[in-house]
This record gives sequence, C-alpha cells and structure tokens, in this order.
Amino acid sequence: MISEELIFLSRELIPALLRGAAVSVRLIVPSAVLGFACGVLAGSCRVYAAPPVRWLADAYVAVFRGFPLLVQLYIWYFGMPRLGLYLTPFQAAVLGFTLCSGAYHSEYIRGALLAIKRGQILAAQAIGMSRLQTIVYIILPQAVRRALPGCGNEWIYLIKYSSLAYMVTCIELTGEGKIIASSTFKYTEVFAAVGFVYLLFVTLATWILKALEKRLTLPGFEFHRV
Repeated sequence: MISEELIFLSRELIPALLRGAAVSVRLIVPSAVLGFACGVLAGSCRVYAAPPVRWLADAYVAVFRGFPLLVQLYIWYFGMPRLGLYLTPFQAAVLGFTLCSGAYHSEYIRGALLAIKRGQILAAQAIGMSRLQTIVYIILPQAVRRALPGCGNEWIYLIKYSSLAYMVTCIELTGEGKIIASSTFKYTEVFAAVGFVYLLFVTLATWILKALEKRLTLPGFEFHRV
C-alpha cells in the first residue's frame, strides 16, 4: 500500500505539479509586471490627465473591477474569436490577469499620488521642471513606494487568481491537479498538494515584497513599532 502511494507520488503527482507550477510561474510573472505598469499608467491618468483621458481611465477601472475575472477570461478566450481576434489560452489568461490586476493597482497608485503634498509640485515647477518631468521624476517614485504594500497585496491575489486559467484550457497548477484527481479519485491528497504549492508561492512572494519594501522605504517614513 505504501509502495503504491510512493509510485503515485513519484510517477504522477510530483511531475504533474512541477509541470503545472512552471506554467503558473509563466502566467504570474508577466501578468504581475504588465499589470503593475498598467496600474501606474491608469492611476497617473486618473489624477493628472485631461478630462477625456481621465474619464477613459476611470471607465477602464470601473469595467475591469466590476466584471468578475472569470467572466473576463471567458470573453477574451471564447468571445473574441467572434470579432476576429484569436488568442491562445495562455495569451487570453495573461491578458485577462494583466488588465484586471492593472485596474486594482491603479487604485493604490491613485491614492498614493493624492497623498503627495502640492508643495512638492510647486517646488519642482519653481526650479523649471515641466509638468511631465515633475510627475515622472518627483511624484511617481514617491507614490510607487507608498503604494507598494497595497500593490504587493494585489500580487499575492494574482498568484491565486492564476488558478482560474485552467477554465480557459490553460493547464497550470490547478488544471494539472484536476486532471490527476479526476483520473485517480485522490481529490484530497492531490488538492492538498496543490494548495501547498500555492502556499509556497505566496510565502516566497511575501518574503520578496518585505525585502523590497524595506529597501525602498522613504527616508522619514520608516515604520516603527510602539
């Protein structure tokens, strides 16, 4: 009995989890980077852009925060071919994760931008910096640092969002687990192992984010325990 379990682990479960984990990482990393960039752009437009651009950015955030992520994935993968746009499951998943994650990131960035005192903008303009230079070189670096805890939370969510990719036939970690569980009926063992791998991903991301927050702490805004 024990030998059967060991054979199941070594020949089926572990190779499947490794395959799925590799696909999950390939989904998460570009979605996290592109989603953050999208959030910075949308957040900046919502605060500093002219009204028509600001309204477009507001509409983007309202739509992608309002639609459930799974519905968005179905639209990108199953709906877009009706409009002549054919995406692979991987492309549809990355696009869906990026746009949804960017909408949430924009909220954190917008809040951080609004927290920057106007005096800094006036001071930058007083030394001859243009509006764009002031935003890029003075305001955004501070805002990104202030928004990092919130954005980090969104990256943690993204790790778990990635489990929805198998619904559009992109077989990542959860998809591999479902295939193995369906063929062996070992649902408890398989999904406990799948959950453990996600826990490892989240723990690793948490360590990286804490190190990043510590490195990018704004002088004078350090956190002190009481």
